Amino acid sequence: MGYSHQGHTERTTVGTLLTCKDLHVKISCLRREIHQLQEAVVSHAVIDQAIGVVMAVGGLRPDQGIEVLTAVSRRTGIGLPTIAGLLVDWVATGRLSDDLRQALDSALTDAEPDAAERTPPVDDSPAVPRRGKLEVA
Repeated sequence: MGYSHQGHTERTTVGTLLTCKDLHVKISCLRREIHQLQEAVVSHAVIDQAIGVVMAVGGLRPDQGIEVLTAVSRRTGIGLPTIAGLLVDWVATGRLSDDLRQALDSALTDAEPDAAERTPPVDDSPAVPRRGKLEVA
């Protein structure tokens, strides 16, 4: 690649000349893409954390954890990243809306593993399934 200071153009690998304006537009697009990728990484981390919460509360396997999260998202009409954030916040605050709690309870009931597969919930988890219903511990 060569840059010409006089004409303020850059030759790309295919021989097209880019003006400074073109370069600024390209840089702006790349910055936007970087920002979107950074947001996706954070969102993915929160979803992974929420899967862990669901697994601990329901004594589920990882594949069941994501199924429960997806089911809660469908039942509530709330996007998966938002649901994940609310469940992660629940661990810290102990607060979960009644609608979300009911959707989570239903999804956990639907995903309940066989007794041989079930892992016990953590004693200090924010909620423990009791007779099919979630209760704050």
